[in-house]
Amino acid sequence: MDNLSDTLKKLKITAVDRTDDSLEGCLDCLLQALAQNNMETSEKIQGSGILQLFASLLVPQSSCTAKVANIIAEIAKNEFMRIPCVDAGLISPLVQLLNSKDQEVLLQTGRALGNICYDSHEGRSAVDQAGGAQIVIDHLRSLCSKTDPANEKLLTVFCGMLMNYSNENDSLQAQLINMGVIPTLVKLLGIHCQNAALTEMCLVAFGNLAELESSKEQFASTNIAEELVKLFKKQIDHDKREMVFEVLAPLAENDAIKLQLVEAGLVECLLEIVQQKVDSDKEEAIAELKTASDLMVLLLLGDESMQKLFEGGKGNVFQRVLSWIPSNNHQLQLAGALAIANFARNDGNCIHMVDNGIVEKLMDLLDRHVEDGNVTVQHAALSALRNLAIPVINKAKMLSAGVTEAVLKFLKSEMPPVQFKLLGTLRMLIDAQAEAAEQLGKNVQLVERLVEWCEAKDHAGVMGESNRLLSALIRHSKSKDVIKTIVQSGGIKHLVTMATSEHVIMQNEALVALALIAALELGTAEKDLESAKLVQILHTLLADERSAPEIKYNSMVLICALMGSESLHKEVQDLAFLDVVSKLRSHENKSVAQQASLTEQRLAVES
Repeated sequence: MDNLSDTLKKLKITAVDRTDDSLEGCLDCLLQALAQNNMETSEKIQGSGILQLFASLLVPQSSCTAKVANIIAEIAKNEFMRIPCVDAGLISPLVQLLNSKDQEVLLQTGRALGNICYDSHEGRSAVDQAGGAQIVIDHLRSLCSKTDPANEKLLTVFCGMLMNYSNENDSLQAQLINMGVIPTLVKLLGIHCQNAALTEMCLVAFGNLAELESSKEQFASTNIAEELVKLFKKQIDHDKREMVFEVLAPLAENDAIKLQLVEAGLVECLLEIVQQKVDSDKEEAIAELKTASDLMVLLLLGDESMQKLFEGGKGNVFQRVLSWIPSNNHQLQLAGALAIANFARNDGNCIHMVDNGIVEKLMDLLDRHVEDGNVTVQHAALSALRNLAIPVINKAKMLSAGVTEAVLKFLKSEMPPVQFKLLGTLRMLIDAQAEAAEQLGKNVQLVERLVEWCEAKDHAGVMGESNRLLSALIRHSKSKDVIKTIVQSGGIKHLVTMATSEHVIMQNEALVALALIAALELGTAEKDLESAKLVQILHTLLADERSAPEIKYNSMVLICALMGSESLHKEVQDLAFLDVVSKLRSHENKSVAQQASLTEQRLAVES
């Protein structure tokens, strides 16, 4: 270290005199000291005040320039040296050196800038202001096709520099994307796929950039899908595959890229991994199985990619996914059920699957998870059944297959995601199915649970779906017995509250159900309707200019139906409904205007 102090003193003198030979000796000593103890040597360099001198030594024509840049690269490995390097004014001369024709100078300069930018806001800002990124991207473009080892090393350093420059910084990543870095990196990957270090740098850079939404369109206009699938097929090592997966996942969120990945043969690779890893209990294999099956499900979220893989229900992929559902592996059961839910996104697919026995497979799967079951599998299987129940033609088939009974086994569940899907599935099944709606609506256990969930204020989804199912039971059954069951279970107040929902569709469903209650069982429900302040709510809905036409229309229909109750009739009279209703006679919506005239006549006669 004494030797180091002498070197630093000598360097100060020779840096001013610019005698290259003695200068080179000093720089060699520094590099040697840094190799032995980087941190301590860096501290000494900082303390000596020599950093400022380095700026004047970074000149293109000197034979020592590469060594100076190398020293800066070495000291900038220490976090505490990065801001001092910026403060010493080293960034601007380093960026100027990026215009050099000397490969060694470019290499060491790229290293120096990359290390200064690593996790350093100040370093990145200085490089940004000096315009360093554009010069590096231009180099990548012009050097892209050269495959000699020295050039590949330089390309790797430049990729690393851009990565350190933009890592976790959205605005700098966006800047690189605007400079057209993506097509260049994709081209690099294609040409240099044999070079492990450069490939790895490209993958990490893709991983960073792919998180940004604006990058997806640029990626979609390249052949990234093809290159990644090609690379993926070659990887045997788990960690390397994992790196490719980390790029594939964010890219596969884009529908155009989903389709490109499917066309490039990614699905076949994923199915192969599943087959290889399914029986292994090694941690790595389990992780890879999960990643592959999750990615498979993600690819099915795109309409075009999903339809391509469905192939009219005859496709190899669809058949393989079907075979996951009866497997004993929870991850595969989950992925299989989610895949079916994704395939079930149009009527044609749903009808085909129900006709080919998918419902029985899903019910068997649910059966295996009733007691202490896997919540994610329950949720996925219920999602699939809910989607399958959407086409009208499937409802009766699914009801006769016993889907309601299978679903009701989960009524005890305390997990909101399961509750939510259970409610949605039942609501889909009873749509326009009077008999099924009546059967369910007379099920006291179900109705009581619905009333309980209507108060689940922490889970808006469960609360909304419970209200909608209560209303649906009445609307589709039009049954007095169902209404009595709902009244006895305390459900009326929830239907009245639902009429004030911010969602028009829910308001409407509530008003139609309440009108049926008033028409069929007004005597039974009278007290509950009174205490829930239904009449005041209807007055507010009619007076509010923002209420949708169908809300105004159904509110007036309900008012007329309530006139059969003495106490509710009195409330209507006390609230001067005539004023509000008569204004609606000139409403722009014809149905509303007509109903207003009828309601006005009814109110006038009854007053």
